[in-house]
Amino acid sequence: MNQLSSIRKYFLYTAILLTSYFLVSFYQKNTEQTASDKIKKVLIFSKTNGFRHESITAGIAAIKKLGQENHFLVDATEDSLVINSKNLKQYQVVIFLSASGHVLGENQKLALQKFIQKGNGFVGIHSATNCEPDWSWYTQMIGGVFDGHPEPQNAKLLIVNPEHPSTKHLPEIWERKDEWYNFKYLNPDVNVLIKIDESSYKGGKHGNNHPLAWYHEYDGGRAFYTALGHSSESYSDSLFVQHLLGGITYAMGK
Repeated sequence: MNQLSSIRKYFLYTAILLTSYFLVSFYQKNTEQTASDKIKKVLIFSKTNGFRHESITAGIAAIKKLGQENHFLVDATEDSLVINSKNLKQYQVVIFLSASGHVLGENQKLALQKFIQKGNGFVGIHSATNCEPDWSWYTQMIGGVFDGHPEPQNAKLLIVNPEHPSTKHLPEIWERKDEWYNFKYLNPDVNVLIKIDESSYKGGKHGNNHPLAWYHEYDGGRAFYTALGHSSESYSDSLFVQHLLGGITYAMGK
């Protein structure tokens, strides 16, 4: 009887151990899946110490609407102190929406660098290329430095890469009115998405190679930039808003 009892205890303990193992494994697997499926969150930063675009308000509203429709959360701020390593942990993308001038201190610059180096994303819209023009890390990331523009006018945009999520919905030649930026510096290592046909408007300074939207992997993360988005009306244009969504989606790493 004692031998039989010992065998029973052995099998009972073995069953308990195996059950515990499978329960722990199941819990860990589901916990990891829940973490990976965690809703994404982006931060819009629109502080200006230079020209301020009236379209910023419309841009914030449009991106928040995109978040509601596409299941990501959106915060918006003009407080530079929000750009710190502790606060940025909750976000996957930082969006500079027509920010301009010198808007970040050294601590904020370091926090943004670490954010990108951890594999996160950046989106620059319109005058974000007129932001922090003396900070080489930033200008390399955003891909260009603003150098003026002619009056807003109609022009033809040429879609260079129709496979990217920011361009796949666009016509091969996209005609629209905007404020067409020239650049004093362009990072040659970015992947160009859209160029402008300088023969279709007046005031271009780049000839046959005038990019206006691009993306690239940078310092461990991802960056997308579009020079479009000057007017408030842009943010109710479905083609442009979808263009923004594609850029945000890329920056998220999807």
